[in-house]
Formats: sequence, C-alpha cells, structure tokens
Amino acid sequence: MAQIPNLDNSPLNLKSLREQSQRDLVKILKDIRGKKCLVIEPKLGGTLSLIIQTSLLKEYGIELRHLSAESVETDCSKVVYLVPSQRDLMKCISSHVHDGISKGLQREYYIYFVPRREIQCERILEEEKVHHLITIGEYPLYVVPLDEDILSFELDLAYKQCQVDGDTGSLWHIAKAIHKLESTFGAIPNVRAKGKASVIVSDILDRMHTEEPMNSSDMALSEINTLILIDREVDMITPMCTQLTYEGLLDEVLRINNGSVELDSSIMGVQQEGKKMKVPLNSSDKLLKEIRDLNFEVVVQVLKQKATSMKQDYTEITSANQSVSELKDFVKKLNSLPEMTRHINLAQHLSTFTSKPSFLAKLDMEHTIIEASSYDICLEYIEEMIHKQEPLINVLRLLILFSVTNSGLPKKHFDYLRRELLHSYGFEHMATLYNLEKVGLLKKQETKSNWLTVKRALQLVVEDTDTANPNDIAYVFSGYAPLSIRLVHNAVLSGWRPMEEILKLLPGPHTETKRAGFTSSPSFATLQGGSNGLDKITDGRRSLVLVVFVGGVTFAEIAALRFLSAQEGMAYDLIIGTTKIVNGHSLVETLFDRLG
Repeated sequence: MAQIPNLDNSPLNLKSLREQSQRDLVKILKDIRGKKCLVIEPKLGGTLSLIIQTSLLKEYGIELRHLSAESVETDCSKVVYLVPSQRDLMKCISSHVHDGISKGLQREYYIYFVPRREIQCERILEEEKVHHLITIGEYPLYVVPLDEDILSFELDLAYKQCQVDGDTGSLWHIAKAIHKLESTFGAIPNVRAKGKASVIVSDILDRMHTEEPMNSSDMALSEINTLILIDREVDMITPMCTQLTYEGLLDEVLRINNGSVELDSSIMGVQQEGKKMKVPLNSSDKLLKEIRDLNFEVVVQVLKQKATSMKQDYTEITSANQSVSELKDFVKKLNSLPEMTRHINLAQHLSTFTSKPSFLAKLDMEHTIIEASSYDICLEYIEEMIHKQEPLINVLRLLILFSVTNSGLPKKHFDYLRRELLHSYGFEHMATLYNLEKVGLLKKQETKSNWLTVKRALQLVVEDTDTANPNDIAYVFSGYAPLSIRLVHNAVLSGWRPMEEILKLLPGPHTETKRAGFTSSPSFATLQGGSNGLDKITDGRRSLVLVVFVGGVTFAEIAALRFLSAQEGMAYDLIIGTTKIVNGHSLVETLFDRLG
C-alpha cells in the first residue's frame, strides 16, 4: 500500500499542492548537472516520503543518504544537503566539508534550506570558514498534505518555541503557508482567531496581503470561505486526555509518524525475530477510512462483524453452486482481506493495553478531573503514581490536566508535589518543571477556576454517550466533548460574538475579520442550515472552512471535526491545518529539558 496518501477525494485540490512541491524539488536536482548525492536530514526525509517516492529520485541518478555525524561516503562529485534551517546542523555539514578537503576530494557542495534560508545558519558556515565553498538555495516546502483533509506545516516545536522560548518564527511560517494556499485557491474572506499566537498569525497574514496584494480575480474565486485559527494554549485539556478513537489510540500506543506506524513485525503476524515493519495509515486504506474515527470499543465489533460475514460467504461459496457474478463479488471481498488482517492485528495489539485495569483506572481519573467533582481523590491518585514511580510523562499529563482545570494548585499542594516529583524522578527534571510553570501548565493557584462555568456553558461533559451511534462529538473521549472543537463549531455557525463571555474566560484574545474587497461574498454567519443556497460555490460543492491549530491537533479532535462535517444540515466541508499532529505525550515531551 502506498505511503503517499491518495488525495483524489479531497474537498480542495491538494494534489496540485503536492505536485507543485514535487516539481520544485525535481527542478532543484535537475539544475545541478551530473551525478549527485542527496543528503537529507532524517526527520525531513520522513516528511518528503509523503510528497515524492524515493524510486522517482533514484530515476534521476541520485544517490540518497541520511545526514549524520559521519562523513558522506560517495563517488559523486556533487553533494547536495536538504536540511531544515537549524543551527546545530551547520556544524555537522561544515565538518563534512572540512573532511572532504583534508582527503583532497574534488567536490561541489550545495545546501538547500527548507523552507527558507536563515542568516544565523549562514553565519555559522562563515565562522566555520566553509560558506564560500557552498552554493546556497531554498526549497520552499511550507505545507504538506497528510491526508484528504489534513495539511501539516511540519513544525514539531511550534508550541515550545512560542510559549517557552518566545520565538515567533513558526508563526511567520504558518502565515506564509496560508498565504501560499491563498495564491492557489484564492484569498479567504473571513478570518476568526482565538489565542495570542493565532491573532499574531492573522495580523502577519493581513500584512502579507498589504505587501503582496491579490488581484480582484483571486478575491472573487475564493475556494475557502472562512479561516479559523485556534491556539493549542486555549485548550490544553483535550490533548492531556487519552484519545479513544481507533486512530487516536493507535497514536497514543504506537505513535503515528508521517502517516504510518513502525512496529515489531510479530504484532502483524510476521515471525521475523526483532524485525520492524512500517504500516501506512491513510485514506488509501478503505477499511481504515471507515473505522479510523470510531470509538475503539465499536471498532472491535465492526471488525468482528466483517470477519464473520467473510467466513459466512466462504462457507456458501464452497458448499453451493454459485453464479459467475457471485464468485466475482466474493473475489472482490477477498481483495480487502489484507486490510482486514492488518487492522485485526493492530486492534488485538491495542486491546492488550485497553483491557489493563491500570488503563481503565487512568480513564476514570481523567473523567473525575474533568468533572471537577473530587479534588482530594485526584490529588491522592497523582501522589500514588509518583510513589509507584510510574513513567514521568504519564504523571505529568494527569498533573497538567488537574492543574489546568483547577486554575493551578494551592501553594501547599503545589510545593509538596513538586518536591515529591524531584525526589522520585531526579533533580535533573527541574528544568522541565520550570518550563511547565513558565507556560502555565503547572502553577500555584492565584484565582478561582472558571472551568465549571466553561464546562457547563459549552456542555463539555455529556452523560450516557452512545459510542456506537453517536449524536455528539463527546464520543471521541467517551463522554467529554473537546473544548477546542466546541469553539470551532460555534465559530463556524455564528462567529465569536454570541459566545463572547465564554471566550473571555479562556486564554488569549480573539478577533474576527471580514476582509475588504469581498462585499459580494455571503457572510459565513448565514451558512447555518444550508437552506438559502449560499453554502454552495459555483460548481455545486459545499463551502469550505480551513481550521488551523497553532501548536498541534490530536487525532481525536480531527475525528470530532469530521463527525461535525458529516452531520445533516451542515453547510460546509472542513480542511484541517496544523503545525503537527500531537498527543499528550509528544506535546509534553517538547517541554522536557534535562539539567546536566
């Protein structure tokens, strides 16, 4: 199955975006004549696998290498580095160049920065006295389609850079990526932003419009009606909860990276000792598309039904005279057997985790914290986790959830838990705790929490959630409706104004802009039921909303947005943009900092 996702059914022509990125890369490589060795930074290599097949690069006579501290061993006279603009990589490349010179190798060196060159990087090359030996260029890869409805800006550290380091470079990158989308699909008339970083992105975007104005035809042909920007900081509760959709749980347990999971082949029923295998997870897999957003307990039932049905068909086909067309139908079903086997193996692996009493106890505790009903019980549970020395990341996720919903911890409890954490896990974690305090995820309580007000006003806790036939997005967490998605839903239907009071209780400012030059375009506030015909753009498709998460989005939130989009009476399709797909672990890990 292809690692590159199939984008044929996307509500926006994302294929054209990907093809443009392919052409840009091929042009760079074609313009460097002769035999060449392409050295790619490993993480960037994963991103490129979503854009271009390695076999295609090899067709151009290109040798491929991953960047590492070791010198590049190749007979090629031209060495091309494709790297993100990271200062630490410059010293590594410089040492390669010095090594080549000391060996008397006649080589030409090229560095192509992704997505753009940065002065600090070039300064290091100058300090290392290699800048004059290298040809420098850019590969402007700002946005990568992960699936039919997901775009990633591939900014893993955006949350930490903005919140801890005060570095807003990633916000310029996000604005540039959206601006590039506008140059392809037309300017976006309505922009709604919530959170400090989102408002900055909106402002940068306005500035880009002023500096590079779009012509009137671009404004008239806008394919995206509304842009909603939302900060991860606005809702740090959702990513700290354990995701309960199939894809969300796969990410929690196995970590989905660049649209695939890497796991022991034994999990997939292949008996090769210690061998790892990659399993792609995208819309090209029809069965995944059907089950990815379901609650995991329902997925197990669906797979069971499909297996039983296939077994029944097999019994019928072997025991009776079947017509040719019936045989044909059966063979067609057999084609889906590899997908069935794949997901039965994955689901079986997940079940070994979800059936553990410790997993169920943790879910119970998450719900208790969200319901804000038993403060002392929660505190005792976290204390016990620390004393049992459960993985630090698990403790911190629950502690952050507890702190955020309570607007911090009373000084006595805060000091006590902080001391216990350092005693149990080591004083080298002081820097991590400092980062968590700095971003406000772990803090002393100074004001009364407004979580109960927000929870009630937005109906975030839904009793008796039917996970098999859901009628609310709360099914993705078996009873908790993601705060971020409730906000997005309201923003799409009626803008920020009706929920102004609630927005003020959440972190960061909010803005709502209707861009000049779109007077003839219907306001998106009218697209509530779709009965007035304003929800269709010229060729009969539904209006489009681009929802951008600054700081990351979880698979459970993506599932909730897809659920909303599929509801009857919804007048829009949703495309999701994100700095990166995250979960509680990956988000907290970016804040890890060890002393010494």
